[in-house]
Amino acid sequence: MFSKLVGIEPLSLVPAAESQLHTFAQSVTLYEDVPKSADEIAARIGDADAVLLSHTSNLGKEALEKCPNVTYIGMCCSLYSPESANVDINYANARGITVTGVRDYGDEGVVEYVASELIRSLHGFGSAPWDGVAREITGLKVGIVGLGTLGGMIADALTFFGADIAYFSRSEKKEAADKGFQFLPLQELLAQNEVVICCLNKNVVLLGEDEFAQLGNRKMLFNVGLSPAWEEESFSKWLEGDNLCFCDSVGALGGDKYLDHPHVRCVNASSGRTRQAFHRLSEKVLANLSEHNR
Repeated sequence: MFSKLVGIEPLSLVPAAESQLHTFAQSVTLYEDVPKSADEIAARIGDADAVLLSHTSNLGKEALEKCPNVTYIGMCCSLYSPESANVDINYANARGITVTGVRDYGDEGVVEYVASELIRSLHGFGSAPWDGVAREITGLKVGIVGLGTLGGMIADALTFFGADIAYFSRSEKKEAADKGFQFLPLQELLAQNEVVICCLNKNVVLLGEDEFAQLGNRKMLFNVGLSPAWEEESFSKWLEGDNLCFCDSVGALGGDKYLDHPHVRCVNASSGRTRQAFHRLSEKVLANLSEHNR
């Protein structure tokens, strides 16, 4: 059991999970606002040995250096790699601090977002149909960039509707081939598919000038990552063509200056933040705490 556990910002856990936190520490303090500086983060942590945080604060060396008692940091948000994390994991590990995070808790909502936007555009629900005439997903050529858990779920969902799926990933996947998904080099995938869906980790950029040239005109581009999958200048030029870009959040889009662009469809909300996602997140945070305290 920890001596003192501190949640330095809102954690998006369900009330029952917040109550269970008290079973892991003698003292639990949860803050309901986001700290404004590293000094404020350090002051909130104080002499605590366990820290919880979400995605809205950065817990780096500057704050951790002032908190010598910390032995555990629980990220109540996605953790894909040290480079993309909002915790200085390399410094923490060098100090012997365990850092845990969660994955795949909001994917179902994102899959529904992609299917919803694609159907609305093809059929013309709320605006003119993409082709001028209502159209189904059946036979639509869709390229998935990044066939991880989320990319695979999107591919499976669109396959149900009859889409023709190709994908680009760091390596070819046997399970994808078994489902009939075609592995293509990135340039070929961009050129051959009418719809391209980027499902990449935060801060991973794969689309530059050459890639947008291959993507060409009259295409739909989705980005369901947490940050832009493209170089901004090249994206901005491509956007001026007869194309559409779909992002659920401003973070994925790359800034609110694109919100009013006629070729952008951004709902300005995180499609993965659903009631069910908060329950899955809570369960995984508690599971990480339980595993660490064995």
